Amino acid sequence: MDSFEQEGNGAAEALPPPPPIPPDVAPMKAEPEPAKKKVVRVPMARRGLGSKGQKTPIITNHFKVNVTNVDGHFFHYSVALFYEDGRPVDGKGIGRKVLDRVHETYDTELAGKKFAYDGEKSLFTVGPLPRNKLEFTVVLEDVTSNRNNGNSSPDGHGSPNESDRKRRRRPYQSKTFKVEISFAAKIPMQAIANALRGQESENSQEALRVLDIILRQHAARQGCLLVRQSFFHNDPRNFADVGGGVLGCRGFHSSFRTAQGGLSLNIDVSTTMIIQPGPVVDFLIANQNVKDPFSVDWAKAKRTLKNLRVKTSPSNTEYKITGLSERPCREQMFSLKQKGGKDDNGDAQAMEVTVYDYFVNYRHIELRYSADLPCINVGKPKRPTYIPLELCSLVSLQRYTKALSTFQRASLVEKSRQKPQERMRVLTDALKINNYEAEPMLRSCGISINNSFTQVEGRVLSAPRLKVGNGEDFFPRNGRWNFNNKKLVEPTKIERWAVVNFSARCDLRGLVRDLIKCGDMKGIQIEPPFDVFEENPQNRRSPPLLRVEKMCEEIQSKLPGAPQFLLCLLPERKNSDLYGPWKRKNLAEFGVVTQCIAPTRVNDQYLTNVLLKINAKLGGLNSMLAVEQSPSIPLVSKAPTIILGMDVSHGSPGQSDIPSIAAVVSSRQWPLISRYRASVRTQSPKLEMIDSLYKRVSDVKDDGIIRELLLDFYVTSGKRKPDQIIIFRDGVSESQFNQVLNIELDQIIEACKFLDEKWSPKFVVIVAQKNHHTKFFLPGSPDNVQPGTVIDNKVCHPRNNDFYLCAHAGMIGTTRPTHYHVLLDEVGFSADDLQELVHSLSYVYQRSTTAISVVAPICYAHLAATQIGQFMKFEDMSDTSSSHGGMTSAGAVPVPQLPKLQDNVCNSMFFC
Repeated sequence: MDSFEQEGNGAAEALPPPPPIPPDVAPMKAEPEPAKKKVVRVPMARRGLGSKGQKTPIITNHFKVNVTNVDGHFFHYSVALFYEDGRPVDGKGIGRKVLDRVHETYDTELAGKKFAYDGEKSLFTVGPLPRNKLEFTVVLEDVTSNRNNGNSSPDGHGSPNESDRKRRRRPYQSKTFKVEISFAAKIPMQAIANALRGQESENSQEALRVLDIILRQHAARQGCLLVRQSFFHNDPRNFADVGGGVLGCRGFHSSFRTAQGGLSLNIDVSTTMIIQPGPVVDFLIANQNVKDPFSVDWAKAKRTLKNLRVKTSPSNTEYKITGLSERPCREQMFSLKQKGGKDDNGDAQAMEVTVYDYFVNYRHIELRYSADLPCINVGKPKRPTYIPLELCSLVSLQRYTKALSTFQRASLVEKSRQKPQERMRVLTDALKINNYEAEPMLRSCGISINNSFTQVEGRVLSAPRLKVGNGEDFFPRNGRWNFNNKKLVEPTKIERWAVVNFSARCDLRGLVRDLIKCGDMKGIQIEPPFDVFEENPQNRRSPPLLRVEKMCEEIQSKLPGAPQFLLCLLPERKNSDLYGPWKRKNLAEFGVVTQCIAPTRVNDQYLTNVLLKINAKLGGLNSMLAVEQSPSIPLVSKAPTIILGMDVSHGSPGQSDIPSIAAVVSSRQWPLISRYRASVRTQSPKLEMIDSLYKRVSDVKDDGIIRELLLDFYVTSGKRKPDQIIIFRDGVSESQFNQVLNIELDQIIEACKFLDEKWSPKFVVIVAQKNHHTKFFLPGSPDNVQPGTVIDNKVCHPRNNDFYLCAHAGMIGTTRPTHYHVLLDEVGFSADDLQELVHSLSYVYQRSTTAISVVAPICYAHLAATQIGQFMKFEDMSDTSSSHGGMTSAGAVPVPQLPKLQDNVCNSMFFC
């Protein structure tokens, strides 16, 4: 599909004049024509299956679904909920209760129909309801929590005692709701059958959504917490403490998928973070890591607790926390209405009492430790309701959505690992527990779910041959290799360098000596360092930016000229706050590459890994593919080809105003595919499409990423323009494929045209996805699938060109395959050639001596975005932070620009 011809690039002027109109023609009304006909690209269809590699049987966590009722229709109704006075209901979670009540009360008016409700505004039935518009009124007793995740007893919460009810000024305990159900659309079930033949439509997506909603409703009825397509039971056996008052909660993901082999249900283990249930005080102590409630930082506690749900004793009522009291419990006053007594205006008399007195003297509830602590406020802003801390317990299954600390993340990873066999057992149990056979909606759709894993045929591709120094080549075994007694294929010489120590305790002389010795064995000639700069002990307590400034001043005053590189010792292993400012100073101001280490256990292996990174940063190569040395990569070696890796990294969930960072890396020095450089830009927070690929600033100037990368390729590849551009894109979901093909690719084409109007390279666009839920297992074996395992049948898309590849050796837990989607291929790769190329690109990652799970260009883009993201951490964001970034009605909000990298490092693999 040649997309250049349809662009109508100024060719219209040269046409001859139109022919004269014959006299007997009746004029037709002209349709207004769109200004510029744009071809809308859609993901390409599969061209064929691969056949290379050793065939091997594999099982996968997809369970076959049989659908017998394909002639029926789903009817989609929209649901509107109102309070008695006509106000719309805005709170989440009340909807399910209201509709369950509608179902109980009005069964005959609904013709006994079961429905699938998504908890919000949509409801689906199999076949129509009696009328297109239905209105009902229902009464719910005791509506306390606005979202009850099955943690309350179904029979209400036990009636609160008289005085409590007075305090809440709740004249009645029941609420009346009006429900309007109106017809919205009908969806043929035939659409599911069509999707299985590869004819997907809006309808088939909708029909599958209905099936997913049925599963979610089934889980909600069992009292689960629902998170998108996953659900979590309230079972302490599934909770794992990861520190800080946060638990990892294990549950299941389940979704219906269409595949070549028919419809299947994909079930996988899933984990979400929840707040530790139980006494609020225990949570706060764990969360702030303090020894008792009297050491809690209450300002911080107030932010943490807001909007969490608590149960209060002894009345066992559920509330949402709105804040904390200003004063401790024994000092906080409120007005208590007196029984019987009236004041002069005839109002009930009120008297001021402290919360402590009220609970101890009026309610006769003993308070052991709350007197000097703030109370929890569960009231409205204008009318607070205070409850002593020790009477409040956090309800189970409340999501924790803030970013995890490094320690929590490590703990979570360790605790949620599962070996393949254990995972299979858990999934088989999940099917039994869920008992989908009993779900009435599924039965009325004629759906049954097979409870054995689907068998597929995998193929194990053989590892590519690698080249190392002295003309040696070798084959990796089981996805790994080492450099014992081997030299690097292109080692660098290190003549001018220095060591910088930010107060890390370490035998520096020994470290330098071992590094030089280790380098010598790998073929890297390292001269003794010019100097070792120790941090002045007085600076240790200063803020990170200042420590870096001071250190850099000293280096500049002592070094005769710019060093080739600096080895920097940091005191903390992970997440040192010196890292960002240090990298920024060196890359953006001095143009010096640096290698940071936090030496704890320094051995030969550690030093070798450090040297691999240093060698790559300084322009060397550690190993390369034999097929790039003797250029013989199918299609890639035949014509100048540039390989791009694209990724966008976003701030963590709790930081919505941090600009997102887009990184694109590009191969250089064709016919090589092992050397890369990176270009990085900031963009609006949470924006997934890269918006700076092409940035025309004037008639002659394009400031975009692509131009920069293409010019570098041209210069390093013997003044050749690429005829072929292969793009690997990370981190987009299926719903965004069309945007990648139509928005991003168009920008890239524009950038090419801007460089040279007559040049039209051929494109290949491949998306890589890691966060999906398909896993592969070896039948009857405790091991993970072998590195190089590729699957392109049965569980892949019925029409689109996709495949799964496990390129790496899964050492711990269960291997997560990478799902590659080939959206466009104008070059014309065979299935085998493309799968081989992707497999080979998992072996050119210079930082490790293993095959990696996703192609190197994507890993590099990820590294570059992360490293440069560290620059931004200490930026003064005040100029933009007020706007909270993102899109406003006025368009994208300006984001702080990244500092430009110095010329002498921007072409290096600084991100390695």
